[in-house]
Order: sequence, then C-alpha cells, then structure tokens
Amino acid sequence: MKQVPTPLHETRRFQTTDRLTEQAIQACTRLGREIAWENLPAFALDSERILQSRIVTIDRTDPAHAPFDMLRTRVLQNLRQNNWTSVAITSPTPACGKSLVALNLAFSLAHQTDCRTLLIDLNLKRPAIGEMLGVKAPASMEAFLRGGAATHNLFLRYGDNLAIGTNYQPVQFSAELLQSLEAARILQELQLKLEPDVILFDMPSVLSSDDVTAFLPNVDCAILVAAAERSTFDEVDDCERYLSERTKVLGAVLNRCGHTNQ
Repeated sequence: MKQVPTPLHETRRFQTTDRLTEQAIQACTRLGREIAWENLPAFALDSERILQSRIVTIDRTDPAHAPFDMLRTRVLQNLRQNNWTSVAITSPTPACGKSLVALNLAFSLAHQTDCRTLLIDLNLKRPAIGEMLGVKAPASMEAFLRGGAATHNLFLRYGDNLAIGTNYQPVQFSAELLQSLEAARILQELQLKLEPDVILFDMPSVLSSDDVTAFLPNVDCAILVAAAERSTFDEVDDCERYLSERTKVLGAVLNRCGHTNQ
C-alpha cells in the first residue's frame, strides 16, 4: 500500500510541539539550578580573617589583586575555548600557597557576573579553605563524597555566583576515596545539579601523595603553583611533565608563600 505523506501543516505542528517541549525542559532545568543555588546557605566574611589569609580579590583594594584577575581571564578564556569546566590546582610540595591561589582565583571569578563558580577543598589530608575563610560547614567532605551528606550541608554560597565546599575533617585513606566510583558519581551529580561554569579543585601537592594522580581523570586541566625560594626548578619541571602526561596544564603560577602555610 502506498504511504500517504503527512500533510505539511501536521509536520509543522509536530515540529512546533518539539520546540515547545525542548524549551519547557530547558526552562525547568534553569529553574532547578536557581533553586539549588538559592538553597545553599549564605555565609558572611570576617574582614580580619580575610586580611590575615591574604585574600585580596574580594574588595580589590590591594594592588596584589591584579595578577589574580589576569589569571582569571586566562583561565576563563581557555575553559571557554575548549569547552572545559574543571580545574585542579596543585603544587610540587606542601606550603607553596596553592590554597591562597585557589581562593583568590575563586573570588576573582565571583566578580564575573555571568560565571558561576564552585571551589571544592579536596586537600583531604590537610584541608585549609574553611580555616582560611573562618567558616565550617555542618558536613565533612568525606561524608559528601561517600553519598552521606546533602549538597546544602557542605557547600556555602557567597553572593549569587560562588559556592565553596569546605572540609574540617582530615581523611586518612584519601586517595582511595578520590578515585572511587562513588565519589566520581557524586561529583557528576553535583555538576548536573548546580551547573557551574567553573569548578576549582584545591588539591594536595603532587609529590606528597598519590591523591592528585587518583583524581586527575575527573578534571579537564590543571594549574601548578610553585613557591619562590621553596620550589626547585627540577620539582617544577618534573611536576609539569607529570601533569601534562595525564591532563592539560594551563600553566605554572609562581607564588610568594610567606603569608600562608598551605
């Protein structure tokens, strides 16, 4: 039997229905993201603690904010050009100031009103972000990565477009947790729920443990933070080579770490 072609107006009706359905789904997704962000508890900053921690990109009165704003622009350009989202921030050894760089980069990104950013403290053996900010979430990062804590019990919101996941409880066997399928699933769900434009992971140092190696498959790229008068050229070269074999390296940041122990 010869098939009767669908009338033109029927075809157009189906196409219109598909577009409306797609628009409705997109609207619901956007609404869900807004609700998820609004449900994150807001936190206030203590000016004295921020001064002690050398977080200079919040009010940008200190000229030292300029290099971090330049880093922000470079990071954003690379992420957008490559359709990337996640950045691991690490260092050759401890005490290079990577947590300081991560925080200043996060607050610099917060000034970009069309960009939503997550900063997650995955330095599980030596968490520092919460202490530097003077805040403490109800849940631990370990509980969250094991599926035992809700997003709003871990992440705190600053303004409209920055959320920070802190940690107050060191994790003994952190590498096993970071490379677990459950942790990967939880972080994927977090990304779908909040739809951040940028995710910054404050990681341990490369040479101190295998945590960075365990977690690198979950990120798009990495930044290496070296410390003036502490990091050697060989350490920086070895770490850059090591990272480049496993992910994309956005570059190395030379940091004067006299103001932080992390």
